[in-house]
Amino acid sequence: MKLVFSTNNQNKLLEVQKMLPPEIELLSLKDIHCFDDVEETEDTLEGNAKLKANHIRDNYHVNCFSDDTGLEVEALNGRPGVYSARYAGEPANAENNIEKLLGELQGKTNRKAQFRTAICLNLNDEEFFFEGVCKGMIIDEKRGTKGFGYDPVFIPDGFDQTFAEMNEADKNRISHRGLAIQQLTDFLKSKFA
Repeated sequence: MKLVFSTNNQNKLLEVQKMLPPEIELLSLKDIHCFDDVEETEDTLEGNAKLKANHIRDNYHVNCFSDDTGLEVEALNGRPGVYSARYAGEPANAENNIEKLLGELQGKTNRKAQFRTAICLNLNDEEFFFEGVCKGMIIDEKRGTKGFGYDPVFIPDGFDQTFAEMNEADKNRISHRGLAIQQLTDFLKSKFA
């Protein structure tokens, strides 16, 4: 079965490819010659995921899914949330986003946070939603060189390493995206078993 992942983020694509069962051929936007820049204008993760998935379905007529992920920090009332990728403004840059986040958390003792991923799947003209959450905390300085985004400052509950210090298999097993993709894959397996 062919399924398009509506993303231009190569890191996400590679991460997800490794999680899907072999019977699902994951295609990128490039594979379907889609170079559209779909602006994330919704104010929820679910809304943005749906917006992107529906654009691909409506314009390219393929089965597809899209995700949106946000880092939700308790002491910041859930910010950066839906604005995580462009938290420090344009141009979107992980270094600047982390710097802004750590600056806002300066002096705060509550460092609880969670990554949340929402997925919208368009399959044979039906829409399905999946969600993955990984709870943890934000540390004071970056550690590790793997991963992307806020990974160097996020330690998941029950671990002493940041996402950026973990090997890929361990991270995928517990990460927000990993959990959401697992729900998606279980669903797809049940549909096509």
